[in-house]
Amino acid sequence: MSGAIRHWRQKTALYLDLIRWDRPVGWLLVLWPTLIALWLAAEGWPGWHLLTVFFVGTVLMRSAGCCVNDVADQDFDRHVKRTAQRPITSGRVSTREALAVGAVLALLAFALVLTTTWHTAVWSFAALAVAIAYPYAKRKISMPQAVLGVAFSMGIPMAFVALQDHVPWQAWALMLGNLCWVLAYDTEYAMVDRDDDLKIGMKTSAITLGRWDVTVVMVCYLVFMTLWTWVLWPFIGGLWVGVAWVLSAPQIFWHHRLIRHRTREGCFLAFRRNHWLGASWFLAVLLSSVLGPL
Repeated sequence: MSGAIRHWRQKTALYLDLIRWDRPVGWLLVLWPTLIALWLAAEGWPGWHLLTVFFVGTVLMRSAGCCVNDVADQDFDRHVKRTAQRPITSGRVSTREALAVGAVLALLAFALVLTTTWHTAVWSFAALAVAIAYPYAKRKISMPQAVLGVAFSMGIPMAFVALQDHVPWQAWALMLGNLCWVLAYDTEYAMVDRDDDLKIGMKTSAITLGRWDVTVVMVCYLVFMTLWTWVLWPFIGGLWVGVAWVLSAPQIFWHHRLIRHRTREGCFLAFRRNHWLGASWFLAVLLSSVLGPL
């Protein structure tokens, strides 16, 4: 019995490693824009039911996406220093196991969506399709980060559909701003692996942009902040938008300092700290819903 228990403990540890359980930055980057959309669509508190659905659903789908990504990239990952010891690449988890784990997680997320509206459930299929497509986009598209940007933005229209049964222009504008944010932070992420990706023929925005990478990252941050300001101002008021800027702008300047010399350590740290940008904007939205627009 003890041997069986030890075996399942080891398997559980591997599966948790597979889904990056100890690295929450991935689902936090998806969660903040999704929660902002949820609060805007509800014009305040969205209720415990929808908050639970979108919070847990975000974590589950990000985890499922890790499984698909690692299966698709296993032949490339073994040539990249940062990813060579991932569970699938190192042979500790089989492809079949990883796909089974991903399928179970995706089905659990879909079960949550079914407690909302049929329209939201339809949108979830589009979200799943984009999530599956992303790992393969890195072989064909020179800026695959744009595909990731769409995948990481799908919670925005789903939140509006769940509450309003349609996708207003504000949701599309939020998505566009979020796409720019994803391009910024995932280019920072791609800058970490640029040398390895060049050797194995992977396509990334860091490779495509070349010496313009830092400049484009900063422009993407600026467009992201501008678009979200435009959308959120009528909902939360200028004061709370100002709070978001005061909290966010120093972070962006700090990111520039981290990535300007293009070191692996600096670029990776900039990527890992990006979720605080989303948290800053959500805090402004949350304060507005509690204290009122100002």
